[in-house]
Amino acid sequence: LLCALCASFFKAVPSTTFLHTFSFAPNQPNIHHTMHRLLRNPSSSRALATAVSRAVSRSAPAVASSFSTSCGALVSSQTRSTVMPSLKSSFGPSSSGSIFQRLYSTSVEPIVINVPAMGESVSEGTVKVWNKAVGEFVEEDEVVVSLETDKITSEIRAPKAGVITELFAELNQTVKIGDRIFKLTPQAKPAAAAPAPAAEAPKKASKKAEAAAPAAAPAAPAPAPAPKPAAPAAPAAPVVVTAAGERERRVPMSPMRKRIALRLKASQNTSALLTTFQECDMSKVMEMRDEFKDEFLKRHGVKLGFMSTFVKASVNALKDMPVVNAVIEGDEIVYRDYYDISIAVATPTGLVTPALRDTDRMNLADIEKEIGLLGEKARTGKITLQDLAGGTFTISNGGVYGSLMGTPIVNPPQSAILGMHAINKRPVVVNDQIVIRPIMYLALTYDHRLLDGRDAVTFLRKIKFGVEDPRRFLLDL
Repeated sequence: LLCALCASFFKAVPSTTFLHTFSFAPNQPNIHHTMHRLLRNPSSSRALATAVSRAVSRSAPAVASSFSTSCGALVSSQTRSTVMPSLKSSFGPSSSGSIFQRLYSTSVEPIVINVPAMGESVSEGTVKVWNKAVGEFVEEDEVVVSLETDKITSEIRAPKAGVITELFAELNQTVKIGDRIFKLTPQAKPAAAAPAPAAEAPKKASKKAEAAAPAAAPAAPAPAPAPKPAAPAAPAAPVVVTAAGERERRVPMSPMRKRIALRLKASQNTSALLTTFQECDMSKVMEMRDEFKDEFLKRHGVKLGFMSTFVKASVNALKDMPVVNAVIEGDEIVYRDYYDISIAVATPTGLVTPALRDTDRMNLADIEKEIGLLGEKARTGKITLQDLAGGTFTISNGGVYGSLMGTPIVNPPQSAILGMHAINKRPVVVNDQIVIRPIMYLALTYDHRLLDGRDAVTFLRKIKFGVEDPRRFLLDL
């Protein structure tokens, strides 16, 4: 009956499922002993071995079981592989009369993880941080290593839970797409050791001893658990000391810094860059923020800043002057009828410019939320190539660092960039009166090959007027 049941069961479900079901725990002696008694019968054991062998060969050629000669049959060598550990442990310790020999291999083939593709234009990366060392357990989807490319920091995660058995690259080593990066042996997480039971206190104590004993001292605090071993710290980049002694040191440039250097120099070499300036009175936009910042935060869950106002003013100006949103490609001018505004964000590894998509469809709250999200991703190394791709116009805010005035460099292939600066109180003339106002200097650097001076000045003045009086947004002016 059991042989027929086994054969039928193998036909109905995958063999691996059957092997899990076929596991008998030690606390099931009746089933355990019944199997032993049944399999001690030569004809029964031979029939069961034959049924299992045929079923495994038909349903799962990659899964096989090695039966002892006392079973009367062996699985064919073409299908011999590993079996589930549960089957190995189902029949207790081996002995001279054991039905199944301990021939089952429970080892799991290790997995070699290669450097994945990280974008169309990314061909290599530098090992920045190893979060795990050889011999450490890693959870599924846990970050094992971080690679720094010329654009982003990419994280390589464990495809399965297991133990790291080998690392194929050292810190600061450059690896290419498809190279081996680490080896992982899948396995379940080891169970934590159970604490030893505390000794049972005596049930009764002598009243005389209690009376004689001094007052008990305060109980000593329980010992703190052993701290979890920290991940291997990333050593500093190699330093080359010059012959002059210790007064100079050299460190290799990161891939991102190299990329930034090449792109900015290429922008200067290719474009005819020129910068124009304007003063912007921030009085009204500051009054608006002070009046509505609490209500704005309560309703939208994000703070009201100045960047959203500048983004909105820039979009309105780009709509009025589409040439600023255009780009030169060969002998043609490509006019882009969408408005993806890049925001310059400083990160520990360099400057990145994630893009806000379709800003013409956003309100101030949407813009603030998206800026906060992209800024956090950039600072924590979670930014992706999709976040950085595109962009038709860039805004850079050097004012957060106290910059009084500067000339930003155009982010190619764009044609212009807006530079914001620090807000300072200055005496200005308003209605023939000298008054103190919060003033910000605005700078617009543009490609003079495409934009004439008139276009650039008119565009920057439109931004200035929009920020100075945000009511123009509502009136579409």
